[in-house]
Amino acid sequence: MLDIFKNLEVWVTAVMEQLGEPGVGLLVLLENLFPPIPSEIILPLAGFTASQGEFMLVTVILWATLGSVLGAIILYYVGAILGRERTRYIFQKMPLVRIKDVDKTEAWFIKHETKAVFFGRMIPIFRSLISIPAGIERMNIPLFIAYTAAGSLVWNSVLITVGFILGENFYLVEEYVGYLQYVVIGLVVIGI
Repeated sequence: MLDIFKNLEVWVTAVMEQLGEPGVGLLVLLENLFPPIPSEIILPLAGFTASQGEFMLVTVILWATLGSVLGAIILYYVGAILGRERTRYIFQKMPLVRIKDVDKTEAWFIKHETKAVFFGRMIPIFRSLISIPAGIERMNIPLFIAYTAAGSLVWNSVLITVGFILGENFYLVEEYVGYLQYVVIGLVVIGI
């Protein structure tokens, strides 16, 4: 597992070296679309790079937030295109998922959509996935973008700034955010 993260770190570094600060935005966009690429590696590494004077801290945060928003918009439209019935069909085929629970989740999202989008941007695993129900429900797109940008700005700012402060020890961020991820997974399992 350590080799996978080391290889990922090498790849992330290469993209940042080739594309500079816009590369951070591209990486975050890809992280939104492919959640196995963890922002917990990308963002602190970008912060560390900024601490070395190669990137401007504010510019990196803005590029990362732009990447988050663009990735979220793509997933929003995936949800909109799939729609409720196709999404329900996909969930029916998944083990351990009951349609009743999907319906409850959808009802919860409808009731709390702005909070769900804003806070969802700061929760590992859900960060990307929250865009799909927003698309299914055809949440007001300017509102979706505003709450996505605000939540992403908070998440990106924290992880990039911590990477900046930690410097060469930026990798510690992934470890501690990993604990948060386990808590979230545990809560989801309990909920299921």
